Amino acid sequence: MMAKNMRISIWLSILFLQMAIEEVELRPGFYSTSCPKAESTVRDVMRVAMIRDIRSAASVMRLQFHDFVNGCDGSLLLDDTPTMLGEKLALSNIDSLRSFEVIDEIKEALENISLKLFLSGGPYWEVNLGRKDSLYASQEDSNNIMPSPRANASSLIDLFTKFNLSVEDLVALSGSHSIGKARCFSIVFRLYNQSGSGKPDPAIDPHYRMELDKLCPLGGDENVTGDLDATPTIFDNQYFKDLVAGRGFLNSDETLYTYEETRKWVVKYSKDQSAFFDAFVKGMIKMGDLQSGLPGEIRKNCRVVNSPRILEYIPWLAY
Repeated sequence: MMAKNMRISIWLSILFLQMAIEEVELRPGFYSTSCPKAESTVRDVMRVAMIRDIRSAASVMRLQFHDFVNGCDGSLLLDDTPTMLGEKLALSNIDSLRSFEVIDEIKEALENISLKLFLSGGPYWEVNLGRKDSLYASQEDSNNIMPSPRANASSLIDLFTKFNLSVEDLVALSGSHSIGKARCFSIVFRLYNQSGSGKPDPAIDPHYRMELDKLCPLGGDENVTGDLDATPTIFDNQYFKDLVAGRGFLNSDETLYTYEETRKWVVKYSKDQSAFFDAFVKGMIKMGDLQSGLPGEIRKNCRVVNSPRILEYIPWLAY
């Protein structure tokens, strides 16, 4: 299991490189001659982070998903300022996203060297590099764009379509929930008042619902966390097998099986892990290539822009 976890750590390291970099041509090999030590440096930091907390794998991966609000440009990493409400406290992010300190550790380790393309595994893919960091973040945009754990498949399809991501992309990328945990806060409505009915979601397997009732009792601590699938530290297709069995943790997960347009992909990936991995890689590349087209920079500190004065040249970004 540790070997599989280490493979996950390698390809998760790519997500930092994707997030940490006006629209430019993104391509594999952007840094291929400038920093031969980057691969081992990022991998080592991720490995230490996962030894310290195995959830770091899922947490770092989630950062890319929540960063795509206005293109994957690192805007999610920016702290609030007196003139800008950042995205960290947006509704989908507050008390939910974590492991920002891992990004800080990776950035610190890389600060004295340049970046380089590397292949990563679990599954493997080549990452298009070369993006710059956003000069601003928008809590409002994050609130308006990021989906709720209550979302249904129809609304998720509409959202992904706006970003030129297909139904297949949606289902495959949802497979990122193959690792990690989520809070009871995100499912109490499913257990006790689905759609205002005062009853649990009928799509939940009865035995699984009993497990969830014990984990997340009505009126209990909503910050308690539960596994997103039966193998929360291994990146595999168990997530899809669980959805078919009615054991999806989030409503936004289980709806992918109950909704006709997405069900065929769930069933396919539950039976064919290789097909899931292939589709996941394609989806990650497409999502990672999203750009805002706005001016950017390479931050020295991931949490703040290099110089607030740059906003004087783009006044509307300061509000």
